[in-house]
Amino acid sequence: MAVQKGTRSKASQTPTLRVGDEAPDFELPSHLGGTFKLSALRGQKHVVIAFYPAAFTPVCSAQVPEYEALKLRFESLNAQVVGISVDSTFSNQAWAQALGGITYPLLSDFWPHGEVARRYGVLIEDKGIAERAVFVIDKQGKIAYIDVHEIGEQPDPEPVFAVLRQLG
Repeated sequence: MAVQKGTRSKASQTPTLRVGDEAPDFELPSHLGGTFKLSALRGQKHVVIAFYPAAFTPVCSAQVPEYEALKLRFESLNAQVVGISVDSTFSNQAWAQALGGITYPLLSDFWPHGEVARRYGVLIEDKGIAERAVFVIDKQGKIAYIDVHEIGEQPDPEPVFAVLRQLG
């Protein structure tokens, strides 16, 4: 299956969040060990949250390594990337290894199942997976960007970089 890069969002808000809202805080286990807490980076870094539907799927297996390849570019804009799925930590660990190693946190929203995705308005309840969605959270904890894409379409990272440049 060929992965298509998408340039058009299907939504720039969710049923629960809009640009300018306070980002819901969360703490989730990482495939790197330990946990990641969003508010721990407040005042220090912008955070790019990439919700992905499921490990070991074609589009996710293109998107996640692309962010790894762009890691230095994100860092140059003072941004930390994190991926979030409803997969278990063990699944994310195995998948990261199969992809050749992912050095940014892949977070498990496994239990309570999809609770963070639900709070961000991107849980597809009847399928039990997250939408493919990207959020940029500024250093103050406010949502600066929302991009919800079709499941089968890989988001273009360039609009994220444009937002990060504006945030400074």
